[in-house]
Amino acid sequence: MRPVTLLTDYGTTDEFAGVLHAVIARIAPDARVVDLGHGIPRHDVVAGALVLERTLPYAPAGVHVAVVDPGVGGPRRAIALRTAAEDRLLVGPDNGLLLPAAARFGGVAEAVEISASPWRLEPVSATFHGRDLFAPVAARLAAGARLADAGTPLDADDLVALELPRPEVGETVVAAVARVDGFGNIALHAHADDLAACGLRTGDDVRVRPLPGASDEPGGSSEPGASSGRAGGAIGRAGLVARYGRTFADVALGEPLVLVDSGGLVQIALNTGDAAAALGLAPGDRVELAPA
Repeated sequence: MRPVTLLTDYGTTDEFAGVLHAVIARIAPDARVVDLGHGIPRHDVVAGALVLERTLPYAPAGVHVAVVDPGVGGPRRAIALRTAAEDRLLVGPDNGLLLPAAARFGGVAEAVEISASPWRLEPVSATFHGRDLFAPVAARLAAGARLADAGTPLDADDLVALELPRPEVGETVVAAVARVDGFGNIALHAHADDLAACGLRTGDDVRVRPLPGASDEPGGSSEPGASSGRAGGAIGRAGLVARYGRTFADVALGEPLVLVDSGGLVQIALNTGDAAAALGLAPGDRVELAPA
């Protein structure tokens, strides 16, 4: 019996995540189910893909269900695939969500479309494929069923790819916000090599400047707050100066820092504070980092 992992944007207020557990328990009651998380920002496929990619190496090889699916009920396909390394099985929508994680394990060795899977629950809801498609297919696979029997074969080259934002690297680094975690730490689509390319090294001061973007639009992030830390005044669009450190303890409480997070992404943080609220940043916004 293979273990099953679950990652969704369902949250935990409603019954949706619990129903996935319930469906799997009815079909494969001996399968161990691990919640990787249900707090992916709603409809944020990129954030879900990044979390899936960075968490699966720590999970036992098994069946991995991921559901961040703004296209549910539309023309997008439901898929299941097998990775070339470790024979992991990934189940979810064909919107690019699964592919970065699959790449961590050698890419896609086999793929099937499960939109009309013989294992689906009937009637299939137009809006809850997690319950009616992904969970029952995952349960059958966990119990030892063959992937080929889950649906119709797909060419891996036909799967929808996910375009991850790339940083602009020169005398500065301009990168998009990848995600904001529950502590308000801001992960960017950038890595340590990008900072090194513009001359930044651990211990340096870094000028952090939010650029005009999504948070300036109606309905965007809240107005930034203020700080008297290393920025020396109000934060917001004026930006701040942060220390490029290795750990949060490299700066005093409430002070800003730039570091590389546990998944290898460049992160902007306030030690025990909420950097996203202070800077007024949300996923998709852009930030400029430069030597101070």
